[in-house]
Amino acid sequence: MKWLMGGFLVLVVLLGGFVLAPSPIDAKAWQPPTPEAMTGLLAPNEHLREAELLAKGQVYGPEDTAVNSEGVVFAGTQDGYIVRVFPDGQVENWLSTGGRPLGMVFDQNGNLIVADAWKGLLSIAPNGEIAVLASEAEGTPFRFTDDVDIAPDGQIYFTDASSRFYQPDYQLDLLEMRPHGRFLRYSPKTGKTEVLLGDLHFANGVSVAPNGDSVLINETWKYRILRYWINGSKADQTEVFADNLPGFPDNLAVDDQGRFWVAFPTLRNASIDALHPKPWLKELVAKLPQSLQPAPQEYGLVVAFDDDGTVIASLHDTQGKHLQEITSVNPHGEDLYFGSLHNDRIGRMSFQTIPGLGDQ
Repeated sequence: MKWLMGGFLVLVVLLGGFVLAPSPIDAKAWQPPTPEAMTGLLAPNEHLREAELLAKGQVYGPEDTAVNSEGVVFAGTQDGYIVRVFPDGQVENWLSTGGRPLGMVFDQNGNLIVADAWKGLLSIAPNGEIAVLASEAEGTPFRFTDDVDIAPDGQIYFTDASSRFYQPDYQLDLLEMRPHGRFLRYSPKTGKTEVLLGDLHFANGVSVAPNGDSVLINETWKYRILRYWINGSKADQTEVFADNLPGFPDNLAVDDQGRFWVAFPTLRNASIDALHPKPWLKELVAKLPQSLQPAPQEYGLVVAFDDDGTVIASLHDTQGKHLQEITSVNPHGEDLYFGSLHNDRIGRMSFQTIPGLGDQ
């Protein structure tokens, strides 16, 4: 009986210590919108299972991709390297940034512009020389430089997903649900960086419209995409492009037909939605080991939108066996390339094989 009482007292002490220990977050209540049914053009399918797999087992976490004029695929991996996948299938560790390369795009001079989660906005010359373009804005250092795109006039648009949490702690940012994200612009001519939008709930993917008049930004934690107007009568104004999405939108890109392709690492999580209105409960959950916190569903999802924000196609892998946790989708020529935060492969799919789009 004594050992039972002793065990109970130990449990009480441990539980009390857990409850009284400070939480790593200062959570805010938020009421998520009721999820809409995934029907019609969003209905589950298995189209992603038809994708070709590049560098399978030879890369880990190719979060984003960029393809040069010779057809070489570049991708940033979990270990800080940027790898090159050549048309013959050869995979090469090109260079290490010393950080975590995420979004990337080539500029008009052949430099690879990279949003590195730890290092900031980088420019990597064809010879591998790395230059830091920006690591802070308005006195606030970047903690989570995320995605990047370049406008026709050469201006560089990018995001700092969170000014509070670093990349490994992204789930804490989700649970805290405070607007730590920023959308920024870097001018190669002046070398200056300006904040265009602040107070975003995890500013993520960036894609400049082909005519350069606007930019789409994924606000991941709110399940929505914003449009920021650069020029015209709405210049400097922001509006919602697509809302109440079926998952957490990550990177996005536009193809030659003006269709915007959005990558979703996972679907919405009912447990997370249930936690959001209860800040005190989120603060307790944040203290748990990550293995005990709500986990993302293994799923592959990419959605295409027209310029008005209407869904026109979706690609799924409902079991996440072929492609899962897709964090980027990049059109290049006749193909789409799919990156992933933790997977060991890069996907490639021809537009011609996508139902309803092959003849467009």
